Amino acid sequence: MNILSTSSPGQRKLLVSAGMSWLFDAMDVGIISFIVAALTVAWGLTPEQVGWLTSINSIGMAVGAAMAGILADRYGRKAVLLTTLLIFSLATGLSALATSFAVLCLLRFIAGFGLGGELPVASTLVSESMPASDRGRAVVLLESFWAGGWILAALIAYFVIPKYGWQAAFVIGAVPALYAVYLRKAISDSPRHIANRSKETPSFTRNLASIWTKEHRKSTVMLWVLWFTVVFSYYGMFLWLPTVMVIKGFSLIKSFEYVLIMTLAQLPGYFTAAYFIERYGRKFVLVLYLSMTALSALWFGSAGSLASLLTAGILLSFFNLGAWGGLYAYTPELYPTRIRSTGAGMAASCGRVGGIVAPLLVGLLVKNGVSLTWIFSMFFIVILIGVLAVAFFGPETRNIELAD
Repeated sequence: MNILSTSSPGQRKLLVSAGMSWLFDAMDVGIISFIVAALTVAWGLTPEQVGWLTSINSIGMAVGAAMAGILADRYGRKAVLLTTLLIFSLATGLSALATSFAVLCLLRFIAGFGLGGELPVASTLVSESMPASDRGRAVVLLESFWAGGWILAALIAYFVIPKYGWQAAFVIGAVPALYAVYLRKAISDSPRHIANRSKETPSFTRNLASIWTKEHRKSTVMLWVLWFTVVFSYYGMFLWLPTVMVIKGFSLIKSFEYVLIMTLAQLPGYFTAAYFIERYGRKFVLVLYLSMTALSALWFGSAGSLASLLTAGILLSFFNLGAWGGLYAYTPELYPTRIRSTGAGMAASCGRVGGIVAPLLVGLLVKNGVSLTWIFSMFFIVILIGVLAVAFFGPETRNIELAD
């Protein structure tokens, strides 16, 4: 029985093809979290430098998401998807040659630009290409490839970095450049975008202004708050996970092993969210999964024993990544075709600001001796703000046709 019951073979091929690019995105983001832990040992990085190295990626993602969203409404989803894929994979490969902290930060900014641009464009392309009954589920399943990328990153960290060094992990991160050659022929642009482009050529300034008109202002504010809180908590917690495990007294190799175990929980988190999102709606998934993420963060920060730490980490991965699936499914549905990619890209860009602030803030707090219990209590509060935003101000979009 097909998971996507009403979609065509071509639509399922698009989902898998775009999903593989999503997997490579996640692999790149995941690898840097493990490389940072290795470089902390190899280069003697301070907590502030760790914060900057993880945040510089998010600065690039913020710029990339904003620009790619606007460009995708003008030049097409497919062209921008391929371009951003090439940018981040080539910059990741070149990172293996970095001999200084400053050069590595520059290359991670460029890689982040490509990563940030690809994600909202890929989700918009899949969302516009699916029937209403399968649309939310399809985008959550697209997001599930993220778990595959993180698992792959954890495996690379566990088996490759200790034996061949952190440079080898970056070299593997250049592989998506070859995949772009296949993707160029494997996917087509969104039918909705092609039809809309034939009517009117989008304007950069008009599209930006449109997401703030009276019709879309409430959704835009709600999405920006939601994206900020979700990205802030995700990058603040997950990019620091290997380092947090080291802080809690585990060896580098053991920390990689435990984070891999936690990462495996992401897949069932996505799959359950994919089921619930078409059965009970987008708001149900976001409110439930984010609330449980907040509680899991509170538990993880105060966990003392290994069993408690692993259980809390597994639940954190399960619910947080399920919520991400709902977020990517929900965002494109709140805008019409002519500004859909712009709206999704700008919301993602706002979220990336949270991804910039959080790792830096955690680095500063760790340096000043603030306990992990207090740090993860902060994430608990921030996530609840996102829950309240979608619960009170977000419209439900289940089974509603996308607006053209």
